[in-house]
Amino acid sequence: MPVYEYECDVCNHRFEKKQGFHDKPVEKCPKCGGKPRRVIRSAPVIFKGSGFYITDSRKKVPEPEKAKEKPAEKKEKGKEK
Repeated sequence: MPVYEYECDVCNHRFEKKQGFHDKPVEKCPKCGGKPRRVIRSAPVIFKGSGFYITDSRKKVPEPEKAKEKPAEKKEKGKEK
């Protein structure tokens, strides 16, 4: 059964209540008797493993041999011919 968190609109008291999905929401604050509302929070997410970072999701493509040569080396090869 899920645990729901409530907050009273009158006294701001926060409390938790274990309820089934089809149970009616709590109508009275246990502290002051005011009307509580259910607090909705985001679910925590934990990323583990590879593939969650920019460097993990890309496949490394080998550079062509011509692209690896430095511009100075290209000029020297051209002068030798």
